[in-house]
Amino acid sequence: MHRLGRWVADHWILATGLFVLGYLFLPIAVVVGLSFNQPSSRLSYDFNEFTLDNWTNPCGPGDMCDAVVRSVQIGFVATVVATVLGTLMAFAMVRHRFRGRGATNLLIFLPMATPEVVMGSSLLALFVAGGAPLGFWTVVIAHVMFCVSFVVVTVKARLSGLDTRLEEAAMDLYASEWQTFRRITLPLVFPGIVAGALLAFSLSFDDFIITNFNSGTTVTFPMYVWGASQRGIPPQVNVIGTAMFLVSLLLVLGTMVRRRRAVYV
Repeated sequence: MHRLGRWVADHWILATGLFVLGYLFLPIAVVVGLSFNQPSSRLSYDFNEFTLDNWTNPCGPGDMCDAVVRSVQIGFVATVVATVLGTLMAFAMVRHRFRGRGATNLLIFLPMATPEVVMGSSLLALFVAGGAPLGFWTVVIAHVMFCVSFVVVTVKARLSGLDTRLEEAAMDLYASEWQTFRRITLPLVFPGIVAGALLAFSLSFDDFIITNFNSGTTVTFPMYVWGASQRGIPPQVNVIGTAMFLVSLLLVLGTMVRRRRAVYV
């Protein structure tokens, strides 16, 4: 006990960090455990019996897999559009000086600070006033609206820390502007672009409030879970959650391994 107390006293920052990480990952561990659970009833969430049936039949009852595929489609389209627009906006904000730059910065942060209920209801009023039918594309437009801000902030942070002398050195060696951008600027900014895209996809896939306002008859995965909660959430929902976490973890680990190999090569 004395050694343990002395270790904690010498490494209390590390111990606090490990405690916080454990606290954050505890819900994920519960979801992973419940993905192998066979509940005693539809309204019970206690661990009753270990089973692999949830993983062999991940779609479960109803049209859950259709909702997952629809969420992935919406997330993919919204991520591509938001990443392209957000990256261009970030370059404009960092590399150029123009009238209204401060006001543009404020407008970019507004979707991040606006409550989702306000944004969802405002977009609904806009679509109804414009006569746009609610469905897949209105959800995509709504998701692009709030995903762009997160992409701009992420890419802008990467650009702000970029050493412009590297680009100047490339142009001093007779590289054209396009060659400098393709071989110097883009590879250095690319990690920030990927991070913004992953963040945008996660926010889009996970969104419920704004989607609920503007989806019409379109059912995404969060909306399916909300509807199923009234009659008992199927355990296959935990399988989808675990699979999404594993995919995200593999992407992060793959990026880290690739960067380490690039450093050593």
